[in-house]
Amino acid sequence: MLDTDTKRRIDTARDILVGKVPDPKSQVEQITIALIYKFMDDMDAESEELGGKRKFFTGDYARYGWAKLMAPSLGGHEMLGLYGEGISRMPENPGIPALFRDIFKNAYLPYRDPETLKAFLKIIDEFRYDHSERLGDAFEYLLSVLGSQGDAGQFRTPRHIIDFMVEVLAPQKNETILDPACGTAGFLISAYKHILRTNSSSPSPLVGEGRGEGAAHRPGDLLTPDEKGRLAKHFKGYDISPDMVRLSLVNLYLHGFTDPHIYEYDTLTSEERWNEFADVILANPPFMSPKGGIKPHKRFSVQAKRSEVLFVDYIAEHLTPTGRAAIIVPEGIIFQSQTAYKDLRQMLVENSLVAVVSLPAGCFNPYSGVKTSILLLDKSLARQSDTIAFFKVENDGYGLGAQRRAFDKNDLPQVQAELAAYLQALRSKASTETILALTSTTQIVPKEKIAANGDYNLSGERYREGGAKTNIFPLVKLSEVCNVNPRKSQVAAKAETRVSFVPMADLSEHRISFQPRDEKQLSEVSASYTYFEDNDVLLAKVTPCFENGKAGIARGLLNGIGFGSSEFYVLRSNGQVMPEWVYFCVMHPLFRDAAVAQMTGTGGLQRVPRDYVENFQIPLPPLEVQKEIVAEIESYQRVINGARAVLDHYRPHIPIHPDWPVVELGNIVSYSSGGTPSKANESYWVGDIPWISAKDMKSDVLSDASTHISEAAVKESATQIAPVGSILILVRGMGLANGVPICELEKPCAFNQDVKAMKPHASVNPTFLRVMLKQVEPQFRKILETAAHGTLKINTDALSTITFPFPPLATQQAIVAEIEAEQVLVAANRELITRFEQKIQATLARIWGEEAPAAPEA
Repeated sequence: MLDTDTKRRIDTARDILVGKVPDPKSQVEQITIALIYKFMDDMDAESEELGGKRKFFTGDYARYGWAKLMAPSLGGHEMLGLYGEGISRMPENPGIPALFRDIFKNAYLPYRDPETLKAFLKIIDEFRYDHSERLGDAFEYLLSVLGSQGDAGQFRTPRHIIDFMVEVLAPQKNETILDPACGTAGFLISAYKHILRTNSSSPSPLVGEGRGEGAAHRPGDLLTPDEKGRLAKHFKGYDISPDMVRLSLVNLYLHGFTDPHIYEYDTLTSEERWNEFADVILANPPFMSPKGGIKPHKRFSVQAKRSEVLFVDYIAEHLTPTGRAAIIVPEGIIFQSQTAYKDLRQMLVENSLVAVVSLPAGCFNPYSGVKTSILLLDKSLARQSDTIAFFKVENDGYGLGAQRRAFDKNDLPQVQAELAAYLQALRSKASTETILALTSTTQIVPKEKIAANGDYNLSGERYREGGAKTNIFPLVKLSEVCNVNPRKSQVAAKAETRVSFVPMADLSEHRISFQPRDEKQLSEVSASYTYFEDNDVLLAKVTPCFENGKAGIARGLLNGIGFGSSEFYVLRSNGQVMPEWVYFCVMHPLFRDAAVAQMTGTGGLQRVPRDYVENFQIPLPPLEVQKEIVAEIESYQRVINGARAVLDHYRPHIPIHPDWPVVELGNIVSYSSGGTPSKANESYWVGDIPWISAKDMKSDVLSDASTHISEAAVKESATQIAPVGSILILVRGMGLANGVPICELEKPCAFNQDVKAMKPHASVNPTFLRVMLKQVEPQFRKILETAAHGTLKINTDALSTITFPFPPLATQQAIVAEIEAEQVLVAANRELITRFEQKIQATLARIWGEEAPAAPEA
C-alpha cells in the first residue's frame, strides 16, 4: 500500500517539474529516469556493503555516481551538465544490463534550469531502492497521473476494471500471459499479483515494507524457486511507443521482474512475432486508426484497416488451443455492419467467444465518454458451448461524471460471480436450464440465434425477449400513434407560400429544439425533400447522424411548414402522444441501440430501416401522465442547457491594469516556420511526431494531431518541432474567416507552412500570452490580407507589431492561476450535465419498466 511519505515525494517532484515540464507524461518520464539512476547507485552501495564491487558507476562512468552528483561543492550549472551527460551516455555503459540500457534509450533533459534540477534531484534523493513492494506501489501511483492519449484512441484503463478482467480469467502460474498493446503494463502487473495471491499460504498476504519482515507471509510464498524463475519468463508485452515500453520495463522491474520481456513492436504491421502464442491475453488496445487506415500484413484472418478489428483478430488468433482472453472494445465491434466487423464477429462466435460484458459509457472518464464492452474468449469452452452470455454493468462503483468519485453502487462483484458460475457450468457441461438457474441477470443466447440473419450482432439488448420486461403502461407500435413521413400532398398552401428549409446541419445533437436558418418558396421545393410541420419530430436516419443523436421537434416554422433533408424520418402524432414523448422514446437506448444494430446499406450510407421505426413499440401512458413525465424531464433538461451554455460561452479574460507597460509581440517571442514533408515518401508519414495543420487547431491547448510524421521527415523537410509552451498561430487559410486560431502546446509538435510557432521568452508565461493574444484578436483582423485565389493570410511582417499590456512574470502567473481555478469550476458543468442526463434516463427507465440505476443527487 502506498505510504503518505512516498506519495508526498512523488507529488513534490511533479510540482517542481510542472513549470518547466507541463506535460504529465513527460513529468513521469523524467521522474522514472531519475529514480532508476538513483536506484542503480543504491544497488552499487548495497553491493559494496556486502563485500562486493560496484558494477553500474565504474570506470569512466564513476564520475556520474549519485554521490558526486549531489556533492555540496558542485555548482548548479555543473550539476546540470553532469546529470544531462550522465543520462544521455548511460545506454553506452558496458556495466549495465540490457534492461537499464532500454530504460535510458533516448533519455534527455528537456530543460536547462539548474535551480529546478537541484530541487528535483533533492527530492529523488529521498527515495531508496529496498526490494520492497512499496516501490511498485509508488510507481503505479506515479503512472496514475498520466493523462489521456485520446486522439490515438489510448486511454488509461481504470485499475478496478483491470482487476475485474484478471479475476475473471484467473491466470495460473504455469501459463504464458501477453498484452499486445501493453501501455504501462497494468494488466501484466495485475495478473502477476493475482498469481502471487493465489499461491500464498495466507488468504490475505501481508505486503512487506522492506527487508527482514520475519513472520509476515509474502505473496507467492507457496511458489518454489523454480516456479518463480519460470513465472517471470511467462509475462510478455508489446507496445508501439518507446516511451510506453520504458515505463512498462520500470513498472515490472519495481514489481520484482529482473528481466521483464517488453518489446517495442507494432503488433498490427510487423510479422516477426506472429508465431508466438499465449495461454492468457489481456488488452485494452487502441481504438483509433490513422487517416487512410492501418496497413497490416497479410496474415490476418479478417481483412480490415481498422485498428480495433485487427487487434481483436490478432488476439483471437494468438491464443493457444486452450487459451482465453479478455479484451476491452469500442461499441463499433459489437454492432457495426461493415463486412470486416461482421466477419470478425462471425469468427469470434464460431471459435472463441463465450461472454460479452457491457460497461457503462462513463467508465473511461475523464479521458473519454466512449462506450465500451469486454469480450471474453475461451477457445476450449467455446468449442463445447452453443450459447453466449451477455452481462450489463450499469454501475462500476464510481460516478460516471468527469471526477469518477467512488460511491456504493457496484455491479462488478455480482457480474463476476455470475460470470464465474456460467463458465464453471460450461466446463461441467451443464444444461442451459441449469446455467439459467445459476444466474439472475445474465442473458444466455443460443449461437444459432446470433447467427440467424448473418450480422452476428453482439448487443445483448437485441436478443432480449419483449415479454421479459414488466411494462407499467401498454406498448404500442410507433406507427399506431404517429404518421411516419406524411406525404407532401397533405400540404394545404399555395405555391408562393414561404416555408422553412432545414438541412441536416440545423439539427442539434441530443437537443430537442433547433432553429431553422433558411427559407424557400413552396414552388422551389423539389419532391426529394422531406416535408414536415410544426410539432413534428424529426429523426436523422443515416450514419453517423443517427448515432450522434441528431433529432428534434420542429417549432417556429415559417407558415408552420418545413422541408429538409431526405435523410429525416418525420413522426407526426395522431393525438395520443405528445411530440416530446415521441422524441424521448426515440432517443432512448432501447430504441437506438437496436436501431444501430439493424442499419442497412454500405459504407457511409447506412440507414435505419423504416419498418424498424414503424414497428418499434413504445409505452403509451395517458396524456396527463405523459405531461407530468415530460415536465420532469424538461426541468432536468433546463439544468443541462444552462450548464452547456456555461461551457459554450465561457472565455478567460485578463483584467488590464493601467500601470502595465505595453510591449510588441516581436520583442517577447522568437518565431519558427513549418513545412510539409514530401507526400511521395510514405515513410515520412509513419511516425510518432504530431504534425499540426489548420484542421487540428480547434482547441486552446494541443498535445496531439490527426497526422503523425517520422523523425526523418523532420530532418529532411522544412517542418520543425515546436517545444512545449510554444504558441501556434494560423497565418494562412480559410480557417481565418471566423477568427484567428491560437493554440498552446503541451507536447512537442511539428507543424505545416500555414502555421507559425512562437516560443515565449523566459519572462513570458505561455498560458498568459495565449489568453492575451485571444483578447487582442481585433488587432489581427487589421493585418489580415487576401492572397492569390482568395486565400486569407496574416501579414507575418506585421505580426510582430501586435501590442498589448504586459505585467511582470509573477503577475502573469497569478493571473493564470486564477484562470485555471475558473476553468475547474467551468469544467464541473460537464459532470453536472452527466448527472442530469442520468436523471433523465432513470425517469425514462421507470416508464419502460426497466430497473434503472438510481439518479444521483445534484
